[in-house]
Amino acid sequence: MSFVEYGDTIKDGDTAIVFLGHESMFPVKVQHGTVTQTKYGVIRHSTDLIGKKYGSKVTCSKGGWVFILHPTPELWTMNLPHRTQILYSTDISIITMMLELKPGSIVCESGTGSGSLSHALIRTVAPTGHLYTVEFHQQRAEKAREEFREHGVEHLVTVTNQDVCKNGFGVSNIADAVFLDIPSPWEAIGHAKSALKAEGGRICSFSPCIEQVQRTCLAMEEYGFTEINTLEILLRVYNVRTISLQIPDLGKAAEDNSSAGFDSSDPSHQGSPCANLQQGTVQFKSGVPLREVVGHTGYLTFATKS
Repeated sequence: MSFVEYGDTIKDGDTAIVFLGHESMFPVKVQHGTVTQTKYGVIRHSTDLIGKKYGSKVTCSKGGWVFILHPTPELWTMNLPHRTQILYSTDISIITMMLELKPGSIVCESGTGSGSLSHALIRTVAPTGHLYTVEFHQQRAEKAREEFREHGVEHLVTVTNQDVCKNGFGVSNIADAVFLDIPSPWEAIGHAKSALKAEGGRICSFSPCIEQVQRTCLAMEEYGFTEINTLEILLRVYNVRTISLQIPDLGKAAEDNSSAGFDSSDPSHQGSPCANLQQGTVQFKSGVPLREVVGHTGYLTFATKS
């Protein structure tokens, strides 16, 4: 199993995603002799998982069932253990596009955090690219190394435990892109410039506060970066639902016209909006925004090394 290469069958030691529903899923490490409890009953790894194909429908001990999915960076973002605040797919998608990443790209990242963006970057630059990621916190760096090894991508990433603002990324003049997600990114702009290739490398800085953005932009200008621009991604999700609305009372004339032109007993009219006139409601499909939506996550500042 690897996050960048698809495998057909579930093997001992794999990380798999147990899918109970769109808003209910969790990762599990497949191990011989282990069981996993769900609300639908027990999943026995030896008999229910190992050797089965990814995407299989697995029946639990209580008769309910779940799907077992192959892990992807997107699914990992939704299910990973949070060691820090993470980036989600909405911001990750624009980051990979604006940094012009492709297979074979060399990327520097700080900090690693929970590894949400790291997994997406690794998948994008594979199979010949490389990610150099720097994490200030020692325990988080060690945990990231462990996860990359378990996920089969350790050959595509180098994790370094150091302060990027003081010691940089540990590489010079090779990176196609640099990503910064640290409290004071303006202190690392000089090291980012040193890590980038001689000309045309791209940089992105993620900051939740506009004051951080202002100082970062000034530092970028000072170090000669061009095409500096800041943007914010806001996502609004809609659910498609059946809506029932009461038909307004338009008076006797409207009732006469309705009864004269519509026969509710006619089978050809069944299922049409007019079929509900006698009930006083009409049903139709509509897009309804979620009651709670994710607002501001952070500002993304991009620039190019000239």
